[in-house]
Amino acid sequence: MAGINKILEGLAPSSALAEIGGALQQILPLVTPEDRLNFVVQLIGGAGDDKVASMVHL
Repeated sequence: MAGINKILEGLAPSSALAEIGGALQQILPLVTPEDRLNFVVQLIGGAGDDKVASMVHL
């Protein structure tokens, strides 16, 4: 993980997000639906967090 952080460190935040998005487009189709769901839940927070509750309204 240190290698990824090192690469992203030198990028502007919007460029870093674009790079991460491109990588995720390649990786996510290769994992199980359960792994994708777990990744998203970890990314936005646990089920008890306000972030998840607010996502329901989207």
